[in-house]
Amino acid sequence: MTETGPIVVFANFLSDLAVDLDEGQILTTWAQQAPRKAWLLRPGDVFVTPVPLSREFLRYVYDLTGVPPESVAVVEVPPAGAVPLARAVREAGLVEHVRALAGDRGAALLPTALDASAIAFARHIGIAVHPYPTVEAAEVALQMTMLLNTKTGFRETAGQLGLRLPAGRMCRRPETEGVARELLRDHERVVVKPDRSAGGHGMRFVSRDDLRGEASLLLDTVGGPEGLWVVEECLDVAESVSIQMEVAASGAHALFSGAMRTVQGSFTGYASPLPPSCAHVAGEMEEWGTALGRHLAVHGYGGPFGLDGLVDADGIVYASESNIRRTATTTPHAMVTRLTAGAAEPHPAWSVSKGWTRGPMDFEGALSRLRASGLAFDQDRGEGVVLYADAPPDGRSWRYAVIAESAHDVEEQEVALAEVLEFEDG
Repeated sequence: MTETGPIVVFANFLSDLAVDLDEGQILTTWAQQAPRKAWLLRPGDVFVTPVPLSREFLRYVYDLTGVPPESVAVVEVPPAGAVPLARAVREAGLVEHVRALAGDRGAALLPTALDASAIAFARHIGIAVHPYPTVEAAEVALQMTMLLNTKTGFRETAGQLGLRLPAGRMCRRPETEGVARELLRDHERVVVKPDRSAGGHGMRFVSRDDLRGEASLLLDTVGGPEGLWVVEECLDVAESVSIQMEVAASGAHALFSGAMRTVQGSFTGYASPLPPSCAHVAGEMEEWGTALGRHLAVHGYGGPFGLDGLVDADGIVYASESNIRRTATTTPHAMVTRLTAGAAEPHPAWSVSKGWTRGPMDFEGALSRLRASGLAFDQDRGEGVVLYADAPPDGRSWRYAVIAESAHDVEEQEVALAEVLEFEDG
C-alpha cells in the first residue's frame, strides 16, 4: 500500500479482466466477496463496494484493525447488472461523491482488477492507480495484464520463459473436440479450459470413455462460438499449489505460498504455508514466479500476482496458470499480516475456506458463537477464527480465516469451528 496518501479501495469484481462480462451471473456471485476489502482500510481511505456491508461487520473490522469508523468512507453502489463497477458508479450518480471523498490529497485507486474501466475511472476523478505513479503508467501495463489473465496468453508466455507445462494445445472452440481426441490417444484424461475464465468456471474434465463412439464434447457457452480454448493432459494431481508474488521497484519477490483447496478445478480454499508433502516445490515455484515477475516488470506491470501449479503423484510441479491481479488470497494475507503484526509469531500459519451452516444465521449470531467457544481471533494471542467476508446473502455459506502458530493448529481450529457453527458434512 502507498505510504503517502489515502487509498480508494475499488472492489471491481465485475470486470472483464479474467472473464467476459457476458458471464454476468458468476461475476455477481464473486462480487459477494467484496466486503473482505474492508480489512485494507486505514484512516482517510474510501471503500467503493458493489454489495452492502452490515454495520456489525464493519464494527468488527474497525475493532480489530483499530481504525476509527468516522475516519473512513464506505460507498455502497446499487446493482446495475453485469457492468463494470465504474459504470455502476456513474449510473448511480455517485462519481462526484467519490471524487469529493478522494479529494486533493494525493489519493490513488486500488482496484481488485486492473482493467480499462478502472483506469478510465481513476483518470476521470483525477487520481492515480496504485502502485503506478500516473494513470498513463497503469495504462501501459494493461495489455500484458489482459494477456496473462488468459489461459492461452499464459501458456505461450510460460513456454517462452521455460516453465514446465502439462502437454497440451491451444485452439478455437470448433476444434476443441478434435484436439481432445488427439490428446486422449496418449493421455487417460484431458482438461478443456476456456481462454478467459477464473475459479474453474467453464472447465471440463474429459476421459476417453466420454468421447467414445458418437459422443460429443459439450462445452460451456463461455467465450462464444469462436473463442479460444486450451486442451491439456489431466495430470494425476496430488496437490494444487500457488505462490503469490509482487512486482515492486526493487524487483519481483515472493509474498507467500500455499496449497489450494479445489473441487473439480474450482477454488474453494487455501492453506499457507505449503504442507510437507509438497514443500519441496517452493524453490522452483519461486524461480518461475520471479521469471514471470521480471517479464511483467519489463512490460510495465507493478503490484501483486499469483502463479498456480499442479504437483503430480511423482512430486513434479507443473505451471498451470497466472492471475495478474489481486487474487482470492491477496487481501486475506494482508489481513493476517496486519492482525498479527504485534504477535510473537511473525509468520503464522493460516487458511481461508468456506463452510455451510445447517441453518441461516446473521453476523452477530455467528460471531457470538465464536466468542463463546473461545475460537474468535484474539489479538493478544495472535490466533483464532476471523469471519473475514461478512454474513453471506443466504446466511449459510460462511467464509472464514483461521490463524494459528502451526498448520496442525489451523486444522484443529477448523475442526472445532465446524462443530461450533454446525457446518454440514462435506
